[in-house]
Amino acid sequence: MSHYHGMQDLSGLPEHCRVDYQPSREDRFGWMFPHLAHSYVSPTVLQSIGKVGGPMDNGGASDRTSTVPVGMVIFGQFIDHDITLDTSSSFASVNHPNETANVRTPTLDLDSIYGNGPEAQPYLYNQTAPFNNAKLLTGADEVGADDRRKNDLLRVPTGSAIIGDPRNDENRIISQMQLGFIKFHNAICDKLRAEAAADGHDLKGEELFEEARREVTWHYQWVVVNDFLVAMCGKAVVDDVLSQGRLFYKCSVPFIPIEFAVAAYRFGHSMVPMKIQVQKGDTAFEFFGQILGRGFSPVGDTRAVVDWHELFFTSENRVVQRAEKLDTLMAGDLLELPFVPDGGEKSLATRNLLRGNSFRLPGGDTIAREMGRAEAEVGAVMARINAMSNGEVTSGAPLWLYILAEAEVVGRESSPGNFEPGEGLGPVGARIVAEVLIGLLELDPESYLGSNRNWMPSNAYDTVGKMLSSVNSDLL
Repeated sequence: MSHYHGMQDLSGLPEHCRVDYQPSREDRFGWMFPHLAHSYVSPTVLQSIGKVGGPMDNGGASDRTSTVPVGMVIFGQFIDHDITLDTSSSFASVNHPNETANVRTPTLDLDSIYGNGPEAQPYLYNQTAPFNNAKLLTGADEVGADDRRKNDLLRVPTGSAIIGDPRNDENRIISQMQLGFIKFHNAICDKLRAEAAADGHDLKGEELFEEARREVTWHYQWVVVNDFLVAMCGKAVVDDVLSQGRLFYKCSVPFIPIEFAVAAYRFGHSMVPMKIQVQKGDTAFEFFGQILGRGFSPVGDTRAVVDWHELFFTSENRVVQRAEKLDTLMAGDLLELPFVPDGGEKSLATRNLLRGNSFRLPGGDTIAREMGRAEAEVGAVMARINAMSNGEVTSGAPLWLYILAEAEVVGRESSPGNFEPGEGLGPVGARIVAEVLIGLLELDPESYLGSNRNWMPSNAYDTVGKMLSSVNSDLL
């Protein structure tokens, strides 16, 4: 077997008897279920499950949800980049959550947009009065910018984006979302300065920045809870966590549980379509194709500029593209990633499964029993996967795979007792994702849930689609 990253044999099996607990530091990962036994599945079986032509290959078929706009999947990726970044773990050894650094802050504070602020990173910010150290820069601020640059992120001459988190340039949709949030912040600066002037106050500089950042961040946090989580986890689960409290993510210090980061929050890999239409009346382009690009590069074609009315439900009431159903199937392109060098593990599914092994995650059925769910709910799906992969995953099913299977056969609880298979996460996955994201907000004294639980957003910006489309591209 190749010794490329992620392809070495899993070593250190005695470490599966070791138990780590919740961290005392925010910059480390931890356990949500530290007392549960760790699962282990042969890497050979995992590779068989995740391979091209295997049981997770959708064969090129597209089966869309009825209710989830495709932009919500990319927004989920944007949220992930705001709260997690693991640069040190490996498929080739056992990873200890308490020893694995999380390079991002585990709070929904938009540091992917703001970086460390205008004092520490002034090159992200406008330096001209009255918006110096308040507004963020974009490609439109470059002298002589053409239509492509006006609708792109600020970049160095070699093409790299000058942003708080470089991962938000890894595909064209998320780079446009990064730009949308920057433009939304700048629009809020204009609004706040005009309101202050009407009251006879000259609001500018860093005072303006702090007020704008709080308003933008709270709107963002609101849509995470009331738009994103409702779409992906179901309103019944979100309401229960908010009203009855967190049952499993119980801690005094915010941290990212490994069950969330390595398994539950990777559900979106099943939902992303390989063709996306980004402008009204235009064709749908390949996600990894020439027009939308393969990431980390400037906008090369104005047809790649995203019209957010096409990807989210907004007041224009367009026929919005839906995400792929949340199930155990994935697009073939994701099982043969075009940007992974030869010799590396190209299947995103296999990479997810191997990572679960390396972090010694409990099995999905084990966690289901802990939550009071019957693991037999996913029995038929797991039997199909076993039959196609020559595997025997009868117990200790990989948590990520179990969560996908649960979404496929049980699905999102949109109202108490009303489940919608394939539309969102099932009971186990939804509970993990909702409790963690809501918990991160409740444990943050600067968030709206941590400091002012009675705060309400402007109706104009109470969904992510409204926020982004309110500052839509100059071309659209």
